[in-house]
Amino acid sequence: MKYRTFGKLEWKPSALGFGAMRLPINGNDPSNINEPLAIKMIRHAIDNGVNYVDTAYGYHRGQSEVLVGKALQDGYRQKVKLATKMPVRMVEKQEHLDEYFNNHLKRLQTTHIDFYLLHGMRKTTWPKVAKYDILQWAEERREEGKIKYLGFSFHDDLSLFKEIVDSYPWTFCQIQLNYMDTQYQAGLEGLRYAAGKGLAVVVMEPIKGGKLAVTPPTEVQEIWNKAETKRTPAEWALRWVWNQPEVSVVLSGMSELWHVEENLEYANRSGPGTLTEKELSLYREVEAAYQRLGFVGCTACEYCMPCPEGVDIPTILAHYNEHYMSGGSEEVKTKYWENVTPETHSTNCVACGLCEEKCPQNLPIRKFMSETTRLFPNPS
Repeated sequence: MKYRTFGKLEWKPSALGFGAMRLPINGNDPSNINEPLAIKMIRHAIDNGVNYVDTAYGYHRGQSEVLVGKALQDGYRQKVKLATKMPVRMVEKQEHLDEYFNNHLKRLQTTHIDFYLLHGMRKTTWPKVAKYDILQWAEERREEGKIKYLGFSFHDDLSLFKEIVDSYPWTFCQIQLNYMDTQYQAGLEGLRYAAGKGLAVVVMEPIKGGKLAVTPPTEVQEIWNKAETKRTPAEWALRWVWNQPEVSVVLSGMSELWHVEENLEYANRSGPGTLTEKELSLYREVEAAYQRLGFVGCTACEYCMPCPEGVDIPTILAHYNEHYMSGGSEEVKTKYWENVTPETHSTNCVACGLCEEKCPQNLPIRKFMSETTRLFPNPS
């Protein structure tokens, strides 16, 4: 395993961090985690050098922390730094702070959180930090030894990101970054700004929720074929992020054991500045090709769920995206109706906008639902 730097700390994080947002599940219920497989995956990663495990209060509808707590028994807790996140969006009174934090400790079966983040800072959540004195509360938990280091995760524009970075002596931050998002949200400028202030930067969504790991459209694959070194789409995506010297840890949300095994191999081949100029030019070509094809930036985080009308937004957007990536394949339309029922189809969308308020990608979901209804009419 390759190890990198973590801001001003002497501790060295593994290049690959285990993100526990996309653990294997039984059936279609995100809260029904395949416990034996998930524990095996996490422990396999740790046994092979991963020393950073990331979860959050709401992942897998509250069950991710429970699973991670079980996985870190039998001596594994001592081998890693554990990160989780305060659900700031859910805080409506100061009493919630202790309530949620005590739940973290209970679920994770731990006495302290190594890296604690204020989750999903954006224009709607950042004001709550001052309103409920969250930073003062966090300082008190630090004095008690229950929090070691404080940071935040972020989903908004660059100006707000810089404002938050400058507002407090954070140890670290977590941003979305991949070769499709160089100027989106914090982007590359935000990465360098935070690192320049001494913060460690943890990267989420390096493969855009898996979108950059699947078999690419022919136009994109032809670009990758020009490279002298052949790589899978997932490795191309991960290597681009690891190529940035300011990045401390790259989180991957893995849902199969082979995902872990492959990503461990990719991490072992990674390093800052290891991509050639020719390879970097290919990324720019691929990004332009995806943009021409109509790439949709849904990462399947499921923050938009459940929809009050029963619409299966992540599944629908996945097929919407695949439709354009395939050039309008009839096979995609067939597959759509194998995975989407009339009860979960976009025709049930009433355009209430609740999903857009929750979406960390700020996607125009109502527009996509309307277009999907046109693209995939009910065959009955």
